[in-house]
Formats: sequence, C-alpha cells, structure tokens
Amino acid sequence: MKSALKDLSFDELLRPEGHACSCGGHHSCGLQYLRVGPGVVKLFPEAMKAIGVRRPFLVMDRNTRKAAGEMVERLLEEAGIDYRSFTFHTDQRIEPDEAAVGALTLAYDPSCDVVVAVGSGVVNDCCKVLAYAAHRPCMVVCTAPSMDGYASNCSAMIQNHVKVSPANACAQAILADTEILATAPDVMLRAGLGDMLAKYVSLCEWKIAHLVHGDPYCPEIAALVRSSLQKVVDNAPDLMRRSDAALAAVVEGLILSGVAMAFAGNSRPASGLEHYFSHVWEMQALARGKASDLHGVQVGVGTLLTLWIYENILNVDRPDLQAARHAMENFSEEAWRTRVERIFGTTAPEIFALEEKAHKNDPAAHALRLNQIEAHWPEIRKIISEELPRRETVLRLMSSCGMALRPADLGLTAQDTVDAFLGSRDIRDKYLTSSLLWDLGLTEKTADALNRL
Repeated sequence: MKSALKDLSFDELLRPEGHACSCGGHHSCGLQYLRVGPGVVKLFPEAMKAIGVRRPFLVMDRNTRKAAGEMVERLLEEAGIDYRSFTFHTDQRIEPDEAAVGALTLAYDPSCDVVVAVGSGVVNDCCKVLAYAAHRPCMVVCTAPSMDGYASNCSAMIQNHVKVSPANACAQAILADTEILATAPDVMLRAGLGDMLAKYVSLCEWKIAHLVHGDPYCPEIAALVRSSLQKVVDNAPDLMRRSDAALAAVVEGLILSGVAMAFAGNSRPASGLEHYFSHVWEMQALARGKASDLHGVQVGVGTLLTLWIYENILNVDRPDLQAARHAMENFSEEAWRTRVERIFGTTAPEIFALEEKAHKNDPAAHALRLNQIEAHWPEIRKIISEELPRRETVLRLMSSCGMALRPADLGLTAQDTVDAFLGSRDIRDKYLTSSLLWDLGLTEKTADALNRL
C-alpha cells in the first residue's frame, strides 16, 4: 500500500520521479538533498556532489557570514573546492528588490555553476531570482528558522514597490544545521514560529477556495503541512530555549511547507490572508521609508487577526444573500479606485492592472461565487470548525514565546490594520478570507470591527 506523503522520510518525499497522487495530480519538487540536525553543515561538499556541481558562488550578508559563511568557506578550502563569494556590506536592512538582485548580478561570476544562499529570507529570495535568471541550480545553508521560503519555488520580492511572488526553481540542496540555527536572534525564532502558525489559516482557506473558487486542492499535501505544523506546536515550548528538537521541528516544518508549495505549484498550502496583512504592512513601511518587522513576526499577528475574523464568520448561521447582492449592485468602481489610490499611493496602477486581468470585481463572477457559497455554506462552516484552533490557544502559545500579539506591538495603527485588510484582496489574484467576506457583502462591517479592536 502506498504511504501517505506525511509518513515519508525526506529522501522518499524528495525522490526525483515525484509522486502520483490520489488527488489526480503528480507532485514533484526540485529539492534533491535535505539534511537537518547538529553539524550537518559539514556535509556541504557531499551536498554539492549529490546535485552535481563543482564551483559555488556564495551569497551572504554581514551577519550570516559570521554565523555560517566563514565556516562554509573553510570547508571548501579544506576540500580543495574553488569558489567565489559575495557579501552585502551594509548596516542597513537589505530589501528583496531590484537593487539587491542587481548587486548580485553584477558580482556573479558566470564560471560558477551553483548559487549558494548562506542566510534566510532576503538572501535566499534574491539568490533564487539570480539562479533562475542565470540558469543555475541553487543551494541553501540555513542560518535561522525564520521563514518558509527555503524550499519554495517562488520568491517574496518587491517589484515596482509591490510585493510579488515570481516563480523560480527551488533549491536543489538545503543544509539546516541546528547548531547554527541556535545562534539566530530571538526575533528570528519567533518569526519562524509565526510563519508556521499561519498554516492553520492557509489550510482552512485553501479548502474554502476549492469549494468557492474552484482552486485545485490536494488532501495529501494538506496533511503533510498539517503534520509538520503539529510537530512544531508540540515542540514550541522549548523553542526559545533553543533545544535541538524544537529548532529541528520548526525548520523542518518551514522547509516542508516550501516543499508543499512546490508540490501544489502555488502558495496555497502555506499562505493565506494572514500573509497578506504582512504584505500590505511591508508595502506601507516601504512607502513611508521605514523598516517593517520581520515577515514571520507580522504573519503571527496576522494569524491572530484572521482567527478573530473566522470566529465572526462562524457566527453566521446562514449568509444574507440579499445583502450580498445589494452590496454588489452598489459597488462603485470609482470609490474602489479612490480607496486603492489612498492605500497604495504610487503603486495603485499595478493594482488596477491586476484587476484588468483578474476581474475580481466583475458582477457575473461574483454571482457564480455567491452561488457556490450558498450551496456549500454548511461545509464551509465545518471546515472552519475542524481546521482552526481557538484563537485563545494560539494567543497563549505566542505569548509564552514572547511574540508580538497585536498590530500595536508592531507600531501599527488601527487604520494600518484596516487598510491591510481592505487591500489584501487587491494585491494578488488569489481567493482569500477577505475575498469571501467581500462576496458576502461583509467587508465594511468587518473593517469597522477591526478598527475597534
């Protein structure tokens, strides 16, 4: 009998031929070599050999160079392996944008046959973009259990001041040494936990999007993420004490979330409305010339907000279809465009261009979605009840780890939160919780309630 994806070892899960799935799809991932545990950075030459590369181009920042980059360079020199390296020499936070990728491109030595990210979020994302453009494979030496993009086949980038997720090839080899991860700052551990707790929402939202919007859904992939999430939650009390088991659980969960996204071919298994709160907050900070908090930290706060929203949705025994249709009939394109311009400023044209392609505001498309909502409402409520924990449970867990719990903890105002909610459905062509509320005519009511939180 074929084993479920969640029960497979790393090597079995990442087999080159992929997996014919009960969902009718075939799932595969470019990741070929994954090792998690104490001391695994020493396997770097072995990892290179496993994916068939000989001359690495190492990319790091000042902090990750100290955490792991110098160690990787020594390993390569001891093994007689020629390499080139690039370090972002700046005291300022690096943004994953055109400037960062441009700096990498100028420094890249084309004779190198693999791009190696020694770092976490921004370094990893920029390296994937470079590797994809240069038609080279990518490797990662993780320096913090802080985000779920290590094994994903997309990057979280800023293009023309808008948060985008361009498709890239995922890393072919990943080394997550728990001894290195243990040296990461507290905030990066909290960010990783926040990014994992978000999976409660993303899995719930994925199922709902399948019913309402017709998004392909795979229960095998969902079960893989759900199993990883439970392991993280079970070990979370020891995370800030930096136990090997807790660090391994979190980084494995984050990496497997990336594998799940590669299997699904999109970000559905790992990202929902909670991520879009963070995306808009990051865009707000960029427009104001300020640094935002770490993505996973913001995502944790977004998760609590989204759980609160779902608690309110559960109170709706039967959707008010007349009110939903009335809201659509009274939808004003002019008012919507004015709101988008207020929230997004100079990036508003990008939002308008997306709507011209996606037609999310189209009355005919709304009518079809509303019919699906009506037909599946009892099932939608059941999904919410089964997939989501109580908000108080997640709140206690996050509090015990010293995490930010509300937008004010991030220096955000009530208006910032309302604007992030209102703008969430506009920045991507993806059916979110905020999309469901829009279809039900509950957007303004929810925004008013968020403003009073």
